[in-house]
Amino acid sequence: MMEPFQVIIGAGEQRWNGWQPTERADLDLTDRASFERFFGTRRADAFLCEHVWEHLTEAEGRAAARLCFEFLRPGGWLRCAVPDANFPDAEYQRTVQVGGPGPTDHPAADHRIVYDFRLLRDVFESAGFEVKLLEYCDEQGHFHAEDWEIESGPIYRSLRMDHRNREGKLGFVSLILEARKPGAKEPAKENPAES
Repeated sequence: MMEPFQVIIGAGEQRWNGWQPTERADLDLTDRASFERFFGTRRADAFLCEHVWEHLTEAEGRAAARLCFEFLRPGGWLRCAVPDANFPDAEYQRTVQVGGPGPTDHPAADHRIVYDFRLLRDVFESAGFEVKLLEYCDEQGHFHAEDWEIESGPIYRSLRMDHRNREGKLGFVSLILEARKPGAKEPAKENPAES
């Protein structure tokens, strides 16, 4: 049995067992040709993308979601994490704001958007995905977390993994969703009574 083809988009320093890390030079979310070169006729079983989508405009993010949908096998999925526009912490919001808080070498210097759960969910649903929110803050700033398997696609900046979230205190959260491409339909089974 072949190992699943699991790809980290914009991996940076992330290395997870069973996942192939890529950078923009390998796989550019804004460039269809880079996907065609990277994948050829093969399709990914899963994508992992932590704090990358906010570096795209909304229009680029929507196009990128469609591109990922196309290059996933039926039943494949994408786990995406971005800064959360509804997390009620002023310093967090200053740090993740569009344009970043300071020098051009700051990680947020080229943030183009800060998503709330409704907008991010719509970006992926409009591309054809079935979306499940894993971690997010609602409009009142209340944090919600579903139980999800870290082993199936780790997101460091999450409730259970981030060192800033300890002893019941939320220091840094992400808006995390899982977007699944609907699987191929099974062929209709013959009804033995009709044979």
